[in-house]
Amino acid sequence: MGILNITPDSFSDGGKFYEEKNALLQVEKMISEGADFIDIGAQSTRPNAEKISAKEEISRIGKIISKIKKEFPDVLISLDTFYSDVVKFGNDEGIDLINDISAGNFDENMLKTVSETGLPYVLMHINKTYDEMHEKQIQNDVIVSLNYYFSKKVLELQNLGIKDIILDPGFGFGKTIEQNHQMIDELQFIGFSKFPLLVGISRKSFIYKPLGKLPNEINTQTQILHRKALEKCAKILRVHDVAEAKKTLQISY
Repeated sequence: MGILNITPDSFSDGGKFYEEKNALLQVEKMISEGADFIDIGAQSTRPNAEKISAKEEISRIGKIISKIKKEFPDVLISLDTFYSDVVKFGNDEGIDLINDISAGNFDENMLKTVSETGLPYVLMHINKTYDEMHEKQIQNDVIVSLNYYFSKKVLELQNLGIKDIILDPGFGFGKTIEQNHQMIDELQFIGFSKFPLLVGISRKSFIYKPLGKLPNEINTQTQILHRKALEKCAKILRVHDVAEAKKTLQISY
């Protein structure tokens, strides 16, 4: 899953793909490197990022989804948003997957809207509110905490008719450095192998900060962790560097 940030304030790519022309060129590059999904996000969720409205997200996305679908009909498009109105817009434009970091917590209409679309849904572990999403709140064993959370949320989704569910442990969101590494080490125990796991660790601070490096300087370390995640049953890697991740995938299998 190649990441396309249509934001002027992304923590890792500096808004390089905010303009539509550059975004489309990046999509073409990622597909040529082996991306199966393009994950489009119009809002940064880094610490201290400015929260924008659903209307602004839709404005930033513009016609990029429909243009990608026209130029690259075989690629799957994932929409990274926590707004129900953006999901409705994306569904009309032709998205294939909803990637919601909030687990439906930031918009009371989100899960109902997801159910109405019938699209697959990425359920991520996160704290309950937008303002708390980066707070370190897990006091007990992180794997036990995640499984308790997912068991409740999956039941909620299934009761709403959402059946096609992918689990995202939420690396970097409200976890300590140690908890993030434990999640990778014990990834196979998250969700009890009942649902596919998406792992998004690309350019995350729990990797680069202890090393005293910048987000784009940790490719080697990231690929080591990607390989471990694949060995521990990860099914989707959400990445900035598609070519490098593809090499890791080929080595691992």
